[in-house]
Amino acid sequence: MKKKKGFKFFRWLFLYIPLWFVAITVMWVLVLRWVPVYVTPLMVVRTCQNWDDDSFVTHKRWQPMEKISPNLAKAVIASEDARFFSHNGFDWIEIDKALDAHRKGKRLRGASTISQQTAKNVFLFPGRSWVRKGFEVYFTFLIETFWGKERILEVYLNVAEMGRGIYGAEAAAEHLFCTRAAKLSSRQASLIAACLPNPLVRKANAPSAGVRKRAADIRAMMGTVALPW
Repeated sequence: MKKKKGFKFFRWLFLYIPLWFVAITVMWVLVLRWVPVYVTPLMVVRTCQNWDDDSFVTHKRWQPMEKISPNLAKAVIASEDARFFSHNGFDWIEIDKALDAHRKGKRLRGASTISQQTAKNVFLFPGRSWVRKGFEVYFTFLIETFWGKERILEVYLNVAEMGRGIYGAEAAAEHLFCTRAAKLSSRQASLIAACLPNPLVRKANAPSAGVRKRAADIRAMMGTVALPW
């Protein structure tokens, strides 16, 4: 009897639970292939962190890709992931560079692609652990498989944190530059992209000298980015 119960437990643990997890997550990803992402775990975390601050407001408004300036798409690709259209979700060239730098005693730098950032923004709570990294890899594989590059970029541009309580291109355009996402200029787009590594400290509408320099570099690289749609 004990052997039978033990077998049943391990069958659930190693067969049924993984199968249910895969089925549920694949369905989740498939639904979001067409349904706008209105809330992310990070938005929930930021709201909880500021629950006692009456001045904190979450600003977000979903816009389809055709209503987001190509300038912003080019700026984030130039800034965050130059090989976005050629990799399968993981930029092994940047990963090798990061690991090589780490072996030489330098600080381990990030090598996350836009696909990876989208996966963790949409499906995972903030944090640093190998388990979380494993889930990030899993969801990155799923969105690369079922979404495709245009949808990944569209979701990223709608959910990325771009300021305090500001998520996505439309909210950033409205609250940082008093314009619409479709009308963002190359300068405005490059300033937003320059702030993405730390949007709670860097301000696109009040850029420091370092942010302005980074934005100028991004603008220079934007000419090399060709959108395939």
